[in-house]
Order: sequence, then C-alpha cells, then structure tokens
Amino acid sequence: MKYENYTKPNVDDIFAGKVSKYALAIAVAKRARQITDDMQEDIGKVSDKPVLVAVEEFKNHDYIILEPDIDD
Repeated sequence: MKYENYTKPNVDDIFAGKVSKYALAIAVAKRARQITDDMQEDIGKVSDKPVLVAVEEFKNHDYIILEPDIDD
C-alpha cells in the first residue's frame, strides 16, 4: 500500500456500529505501536506509515476489536 493511493475509510461502513470510534482509535494506536516495534527490529521492511498499515489491517478484518459487554 502506498501513501499516495490511500483513501480515507468510512468507519461506519467498516464496523457497522459494532464498535465505538474510541475503541477503534485505541486499537489502531496499539496496533501501530506493534508495527513500529516490529519495524525497528527489521529495518526497511515496511515503507508505509504504521497507522495507515494498522487501519488497512482492521479494514480488511485481519484483526478484530472485542469490547466488553456493559451491564446497565
């Protein structure tokens, strides 16, 4: 994936209201941190920005977000 070809994904379409936008932001940030750590070990493997890679992974359902059930 090249940064020039990146299009902003529609969060509502990707997750269909199953996950909060806050949970998505936290999950993407955590996954981007993992990617950054992996990139430091294997310098030069990934040329894209870690956040963009993380967003694509969630968009492609390579990872899922689990939220706890909250009893009111």
